[in-house]
Amino acid sequence: MPTKNNRQLSVVSSSPDRFLFFAFILLFLWLPLPFGSNRIWALSIMEVWIMLVGIGWLWLYSRGRVQVTETARQAKYIILCFALFVFWVFFQILPLPASLLEILSPESAATQSFLTDSVGSLSINPFYTLDSALKSVSYLLLFLMSILLLNSRLRIKYFAAAIVLGGLFQAVYGSLMMLSGVEYTFFVPKSASLDAASGTFVNRNHFAGYLEMTLSVGTGLMIASLSRQPAGSAREWFQRLALALLGPKGRLRIALAIMVIALVLSRSRMGNSAFFISLAVAGVIGLIGLWWLARKGEISEKTRRPVLIFFMSVLIIDVFIVGAWFGIDKVKERIQSTSFASEIRDEVDINSLDQIQAFLISGSGGGTFAEVFPAYKTALYPGFIDHAHNDFLEMAGEFGLFGMALLSVIVLWSFIKAIQAQFVRRSSLMRGIGFASTMAIVAIMIHSTVDFNLQIPANAALFVVLLALAWLSCYQSTHPPETRKRKSH
Repeated sequence: MPTKNNRQLSVVSSSPDRFLFFAFILLFLWLPLPFGSNRIWALSIMEVWIMLVGIGWLWLYSRGRVQVTETARQAKYIILCFALFVFWVFFQILPLPASLLEILSPESAATQSFLTDSVGSLSINPFYTLDSALKSVSYLLLFLMSILLLNSRLRIKYFAAAIVLGGLFQAVYGSLMMLSGVEYTFFVPKSASLDAASGTFVNRNHFAGYLEMTLSVGTGLMIASLSRQPAGSAREWFQRLALALLGPKGRLRIALAIMVIALVLSRSRMGNSAFFISLAVAGVIGLIGLWWLARKGEISEKTRRPVLIFFMSVLIIDVFIVGAWFGIDKVKERIQSTSFASEIRDEVDINSLDQIQAFLISGSGGGTFAEVFPAYKTALYPGFIDHAHNDFLEMAGEFGLFGMALLSVIVLWSFIKAIQAQFVRRSSLMRGIGFASTMAIVAIMIHSTVDFNLQIPANAALFVVLLALAWLSCYQSTHPPETRKRKSH
């Protein structure tokens, strides 16, 4: 007799969109490899890849072989916000009459008056903004395809496992490169972060940002796998212990420990701080959610105990044992030695505020920070400042208040849905995915105050999908699509 898992696997392997689903998974295994896809050729591969997946889904939809999911219907307004943001970035490129440009962006009008007296655009450099617009289209498609393709419990678990696998590879590769002294990124000798693990990323902070999100997904999967019922006897307790140590949960726990080691070896101050702060914040929210569900009688009161034990094990094993053994003291030293006198990020942030004020409503155009910033810097900085080291300030300067308002709605609304899932879903998997999304959003928002993780395509793409997972955790049915169809007859 076929088991439940075999039946579910059969559903996945026989679905009309199965090739699109596997292509979607392969995309996320590929994205971090070529320098976090932070190269023109790698970014182009990402854009073409996801567009082909989107075209494939539309072709299947036109033939009636796939359908719009319930989650997509529930998320229609957030999708509309995303689409409005994409439209806004394209609008920044459009040639506008000088009189209208003067109203919308006096600074852009004054800057471009040297080039033409008749028309101009909100963007200081439309070519760079076109590149930003194409990336925005790709991220919108990633959000849509996440909701449409991850349409069953098994697919969500497969995708989450693939993300953890990608994080594990980066962790092992980055750690070995550092500890062995043979340091390469993507077939190229490292030229930066030589004293720290950085995987196939150029910058250790972006490597840390990627691990923050993969650790969030792995932690969510771990929470979803914890037993909801207490052991009835000593024999059953030992059986569960053996399964936990030797089975999938044991392997997942080892993978999480390895990723924590790599995160510590990255020596990223805010990366490590963001991970542990987000774990604590998401842990408190998750435990309150379990208490609320138990109070309503939706789950057993004893469900919270294994989750609490797991959080304690993370803090004790990962921080005090793993972290101490692999050099968390080095991270502490870097944090303690940090001062405004030794950092230029605070000065860059202050100058970025002047840029934001100049392009307050409409922004200077997506992707134009590096070109506009030199006009507002008040000191000579070592090297070339291509990013603000603060995603919030950089995006506000490029997209203006209107664009930032749309992005804020997308992130905050998704964050609320991720929390809501932990208070209303009985499914342990959906609560675990909601936890993963909550933790990742908190981690990246914290890290974004001092770095530009969301300017790295691999990290931005994974973050977008984690926003989509927040909606899936809240609305995705626990039955396969075919089962739901049969039940509707």
